[in-house]
Amino acid sequence: MNDTDHNTARDREFTPLYARVLAPLIRPFPDFDLFFIKALRKAAVRSLQLQPGDRVLDVGCGPGGSFAYLVAAVAQSGEVTGVEISPELAMNARRRVEKNGWTNVQVIVGDAKAVKLQGSFDAVLMFGAPDIYASESVLANLVPHLKNGARVFAFGAKLSRNPLARVFNSAWRWIFSKLTFASTPKLDFEPWKALEACGVRLKVEEHLLGWMFFASGSLKRQPE
Repeated sequence: MNDTDHNTARDREFTPLYARVLAPLIRPFPDFDLFFIKALRKAAVRSLQLQPGDRVLDVGCGPGGSFAYLVAAVAQSGEVTGVEISPELAMNARRRVEKNGWTNVQVIVGDAKAVKLQGSFDAVLMFGAPDIYASESVLANLVPHLKNGARVFAFGAKLSRNPLARVFNSAWRWIFSKLTFASTPKLDFEPWKALEACGVRLKVEEHLLGWMFFASGSLKRQPE
């Protein structure tokens, strides 16, 4: 297998089909984002209560849709580190950084389960990243790099207990499996449980008949 074939195989392994189709189409437009997602991103970043000078992780950053709001919050004195397993999506994220001239944003291409991070972080954003917030092995690698009291935000899909919606849970689980990575844990009623097991105290809000959630809180480590 030559380098081109290897890179193509890697992209297919780490990039869901819909993203392999969408990423090249939006690449000429680095700041593209779906209009209804922008409000969600802004709410997510507000919940992190970032201050100028903070260091923030955006894990599963995709094409970097949250970068602008994170950069505005941490200011030039802060840092934003994006982690993305998909080379296709990371390429879009880097184009966004270059286009906006952000000198305090870096994008790391790699599996969050094994990524090597430097220093500690004041906050972590996991926006639509179930392969991150629902994975014990990934969190075991990330949480040691979070400061005690670090703010945490996760947004994603879940199964619904709503009487009107739960009859469609099986279909929703199937759709979800087609839109994410093969390694992503199966859809659950409480996908944030792995975060809570790490010592993150969360406030959870359900949306869209219980099929989506916002979870925000902070890390509280037990005294050694």
